[in-house]
Amino acid sequence: MEFIEIEKDNIPYRFDISIAGEMFGFEVHYNADYDFFTVDLEKNGEVLAYGEKLVYGQTLFYDVQDNRFPRLPIVPWDESEKSTAVTWETLGISVFLFVIDEDEEDDE
Repeated sequence: MEFIEIEKDNIPYRFDISIAGEMFGFEVHYNADYDFFTVDLEKNGEVLAYGEKLVYGQTLFYDVQDNRFPRLPIVPWDESEKSTAVTWETLGISVFLFVIDEDEEDDE
């Protein structure tokens, strides 16, 4: 299972990433008043989503049925299951954005 590394010291920032062979642009923001992160998603220069909040255990863009979005689920998760929220203290320490490839899991 792979994860998307978020460089908190660079926020707000944008980066490109390949997910299931497709290139996407992610722009990461942080709301210091309420201690949460959001991402904007872009593909081929088109913004597909603004301000998607990172919610622990909830798949990003889960409510979107659109083939332009990543076909693999992206889930904020703590493998040790000690954290239950995506906060400044947990993101990149214990909570990571995992890209879930069901095919890979079936091979294990």
